[in-house]
Amino acid sequence: MITKYIPMKISLIQLLLQLLVVTQLSFAQQMPIDFSESSENFSGFNGSGFSFSTDPNDSGNDVGQFYNDGSIGWQGFTIGLQRVIDLDFQKTISLSFYGYDSNAHTVLLKLEGGENADVEVTQNVPSGGGWTTGIIFDFANAVLSSNNSVAVNASGTYDRLTIFIDGGATIPGTYLIDDIDDGSEETDINALDVIYDHLVWEDTFDTPGAVNALNWHHQTQVIIPGVGWANNEEQHYTNRSDNSFVDTSGNLNIVAKRENWTDQGLTKSYTSARLNSKFAFKYGRVDVKAKLPSGNGTWPAIWTLGKNIREPGAFWHSSHGTTSWPDCGEIDIMEHGLGATNHVSSALHTPSSSSATINTLGIDISDVSANYHVYSMNWSPNQITFLVDNVGFYTYNPSEKNDSTWPFYEEQFILLNVAMGGISGAVDAGFTESAMIIDYVKVYQEAPLSAGKDLDLKSTLKLYPNPASDKIQISSTIPISSLALYDVYGKLIFTKENDTQSIDVSRLNSGVYFLEVSSNTQKAVKKVMVN
Repeated sequence: MITKYIPMKISLIQLLLQLLVVTQLSFAQQMPIDFSESSENFSGFNGSGFSFSTDPNDSGNDVGQFYNDGSIGWQGFTIGLQRVIDLDFQKTISLSFYGYDSNAHTVLLKLEGGENADVEVTQNVPSGGGWTTGIIFDFANAVLSSNNSVAVNASGTYDRLTIFIDGGATIPGTYLIDDIDDGSEETDINALDVIYDHLVWEDTFDTPGAVNALNWHHQTQVIIPGVGWANNEEQHYTNRSDNSFVDTSGNLNIVAKRENWTDQGLTKSYTSARLNSKFAFKYGRVDVKAKLPSGNGTWPAIWTLGKNIREPGAFWHSSHGTTSWPDCGEIDIMEHGLGATNHVSSALHTPSSSSATINTLGIDISDVSANYHVYSMNWSPNQITFLVDNVGFYTYNPSEKNDSTWPFYEEQFILLNVAMGGISGAVDAGFTESAMIIDYVKVYQEAPLSAGKDLDLKSTLKLYPNPASDKIQISSTIPISSLALYDVYGKLIFTKENDTQSIDVSRLNSGVYFLEVSSNTQKAVKKVMVN
């Protein structure tokens, strides 16, 4: 649920090479890419286009079809990868290319979004047409994309692959590509890295009547005075039982209604409810079992915001509101209404990608209004995985975690609401009311230590992100009493005895350091990498 106003639904992403504009991003699950899955969908830009096709020589083989209209020299195709290409694992990428014409062609592969500078390799496809298989792109002999001339033995990881066919030339044509392979094997990239199974907070809505005020706060104060809510939404949120209540079946109802309602000097055409949890947490799993409202223009959301958000009217604002959006971080567990009916999506909003975020993925499920589904988010220090009915479909795990890409080291609280209109589209003319019906909200974390359990400090100690360029977070199930940072020569850089949950490395030179972490009875040393 986007907190700030955005004028459009799809972002425009600037590519460094020739300042080309990508108008829509696609996200593959992982390499290798054989075009057998719908997620292996490239996005064309500057007049190019992509579609799925079949091999002219084998109707059972799925391939990708790439089209240039020839209007601009640098037309291309790009795809984001949830699992990165790792050049330290293998330097080469191979693919097969099919030309419908008999001309020679060039194919340029560019790797972006990595630890190091963007790099590219160009290969020639001989004349003759048809399939040329096993074309090798060796990134040990790459060039920097910034100038196309400086040779580099490329290394590190990259999360975006861009392809140019006959780059720089205004040549129209249609081509096929298959079997883009970086030597990796498919894995379950949505596998949970931490299992949270200790229930720490829940509301099962067992008492009919008003919403439990010990658990929930009604957020009714508009966030844009004189305008209303973000995203051109058309509702007021109220604390009336007409808009939120617990029914006799033990379900929370958040009801959006068509009615003129005036509040805070503004008249809106719809009312609804927006609840903030009075519980906040860092790391864990959220499960929400819900049916969603029906009708075009309804926009139900299950999501979280940083407890530190500066947003007057939000529950935590008065006690913890120090940080603006998106610096506080936002995790959209479930949104419906931003795509086709029965298409739900999850998203992350961070300083690096906020309003029309690129960090999003959706899934089609069965009738969301008639059927209950469990919408879940599993948040660990290293990744955030989204699940529907306990099946993971999207994991956010940026290769570089810093304040810009990963503000998720502070506590978050849960929001439940149904918005109306705005970027979710026009509301059905015949709409009167519809509800998001929630059976339960549960939060799980790791089980507390058993009495007398002997744990080793080093085994429970976690540093993240690492490598880092600004701040490194430190966590352990054993209380930490002090920190000491040393360089590789053993020189003491600094010590800390207060606020032992993080260290600031922004003023340090790049390189290797060693962090000594002490509890009352143990010490552990961890290597720290500073970019």
